[in-house]
Amino acid sequence: MTTDDTSPATYLPTGLPAPAPDRDGLDAPFWEGTRLHELRVQRCAACGGWQMPAEWICHRCRGWELEWTPVPPRGVIYSWERVWYPAHPALADAVPYLAVLVELPDADNERILGNLLGDPQQEVTIGAAVEAVFEDHPDGYTLVHWRTM
Repeated sequence: MTTDDTSPATYLPTGLPAPAPDRDGLDAPFWEGTRLHELRVQRCAACGGWQMPAEWICHRCRGWELEWTPVPPRGVIYSWERVWYPAHPALADAVPYLAVLVELPDADNERILGNLLGDPQQEVTIGAAVEAVFEDHPDGYTLVHWRTM
C-alpha cells in the first residue's frame, strides 16, 4: 500500500490476527498471489467456470481440474456496509469502516470482500468502479483493500 505523510502504514490497526491459508492449503494460491500484488480467482480448466471462494470441485461441472488464474485487480461495488461495531477488540478504535462486496467483471462477476479505503463517512455507490490496493505487512502477508477509481 502506498502511503503519504497523512495516512497510516496500514489501514486496519495492529493487533488483529494475521490471515492464514486454510489448513488444507486450498486457498494458499490466493494468498501467494496477494504477496505478488496479483488478484487470483479459481477457475475450472474443464468448463471455464470461475468460483470464489475456493472449493475442491467445480460448482458448475463438478470437475476436479481447478486452477488459480490472475485477473485484473478491478471491479464494481455490488454491496457495502458501514461497520459500527468492532468484530475484534483491536478494532474498537477503528470503527466505523467500510466493508465492500466487489464483483469482478473479468471473472464472470465472482465476488470478493474487502475494505473500502478513504473516509469511512464517504458516500458509497452501488456499481462504482474500484481497484485493488495491496497492503503488505511485515509478518509476510498482504491484504487486499479497495479504492474508488
